[in-house]
Amino acid sequence: MTTQEKLLQYNLPTPCYIIDEAALVKNCKILKAVQDETGCKILLAQKAFSNYDFYPVIEPYLAGTEASGLYEARLGAEHMPDKECHVFCGAYREQEFEELLTYADHIVFNSPSQLKRFGERAKSAGKEVGLRINPECSTQEGHEIYDPCAPGSRLGTTIAQWQEQMTPELVNLLDGIHFHTLCEQDSDALSTTLKAVEAKFGDILHKVKWLNMGGGHHITRSDYDIELLKKCIRHMKGTYNLEIYLEPGEAVALQAGYLLTQVLDTLKNGDTNIAILDMSAACHTPDVIEMPYTPPLWSAKPVADCDNNCCDNLHVYRLGGPTCLAGDIIGDYAFDKPLKAGDHLLFEDMAIYSTCKNNTFNGMPLPDIRALKTDGTCELIARFGYEDFKYRLGSRM
Repeated sequence: MTTQEKLLQYNLPTPCYIIDEAALVKNCKILKAVQDETGCKILLAQKAFSNYDFYPVIEPYLAGTEASGLYEARLGAEHMPDKECHVFCGAYREQEFEELLTYADHIVFNSPSQLKRFGERAKSAGKEVGLRINPECSTQEGHEIYDPCAPGSRLGTTIAQWQEQMTPELVNLLDGIHFHTLCEQDSDALSTTLKAVEAKFGDILHKVKWLNMGGGHHITRSDYDIELLKKCIRHMKGTYNLEIYLEPGEAVALQAGYLLTQVLDTLKNGDTNIAILDMSAACHTPDVIEMPYTPPLWSAKPVADCDNNCCDNLHVYRLGGPTCLAGDIIGDYAFDKPLKAGDHLLFEDMAIYSTCKNNTFNGMPLPDIRALKTDGTCELIARFGYEDFKYRLGSRM
C-alpha cells in the first residue's frame, strides 16, 4: 500500500497539511552527502519551510538556518540553537536591528547604503558581515516574479553600484559575498551564474572568506545533476579559498508533504465540470496562483499534461476553493470516475511555501498540520480556529 493510500484510510478531518518525516530525512541525507563530499555548508531557507516542530528531524543533517528577517532569525536561533543562523533582508529596520544581533551569526546586506548604516554595528557585535550582489545573469524563463536578475531588480548590488558606492572602508567590513538568482533550477543554471559572478566580482572574491550561493537549487529532485553541483562548489572553494554556503528551502522539504481536502459540491457551467473543495488555492496554497502552477494530485492528472486524446475517456474537473475570489482555482484535472461531494483528494508536494504563506482571507479556517511519523502514525501538531483568524485583525491589549 502506498503512503497516499494509507493517508486516505486515516479518515482525517479536512483540510489538513501532512508533513512526511521519512521524506524529510531522505532529502536531508542527500544534502548531508553533498556537504560531506565538498566541504560546503547547507542551510534551511525558512521562507520555504518553517514548521519548527520538524527542526529536530532536520538539524542533524544541516549547518543551520537562513532567515529573511527578525522573526525567522529568532525562530531559527530558538529551534536550532546549536547551529548557524544567517539572515538577509532587502532593508533592515532600525527598531529591530539590535534584537536581530542577538540571534543572527551572519548578516547579509542588500545595498552599500545598508552596509554603511548597519555594518559597523554588526561587526562590533562579532557578526559575520556580507553583501548581496546581483550578477545580472538571468537563467530562468516564465517566472519573472522570482527573477532577482531582471532589469530594475531591487535585490542585490550590481557591479555598477559597487564601483560607484563601495569605498575601501565598506569593502573592509565584508567577510563574505552572497547571491541568490535561481528558482527551482538545476546545477547548469548555477554554473552559468558562477561564470557571471567571476567575470564581474572575481577580484572581490579573493578578498573575502565565504561565498553564499543562495537558494533555488533543486538538489533533491530525482533528475538534478549533483555531480555538476559538486564541481561548481569545489571550483569556487579551491580557486578563491572560500567557505561555500548554499541555502535551499525547497530541496529540504521537496515532495515531503500533502494537503488533504474534501469535495464539498460539484456543478457544471457549460462544458466545464467544476468541483468546489474545502481548501482554497488563495488561502492555503498561494503559490498555485502566484507562481502560477498546477500542483500534483494523487490519482489524477493535470489536463495540461495530457497528450493528444488521452483525456477523452476520463472525467475532467476544474477544482476550485470556496472563497469569493473568482480566480480561486487550483487547476483542471482528469479523473478515472466522476467526483461527488464527500470524495477526498490528496495534493502532493505541499510541504513547501504552504504553511508559511497561508492566510485567512474570507475568514477561511487554516488547515490542521499533522506529522506523518516514521512509524506510520499521523500525529496532530497544530489546530487552528476562529481565534487565530480574529487575533490577526484586532485588539489583543
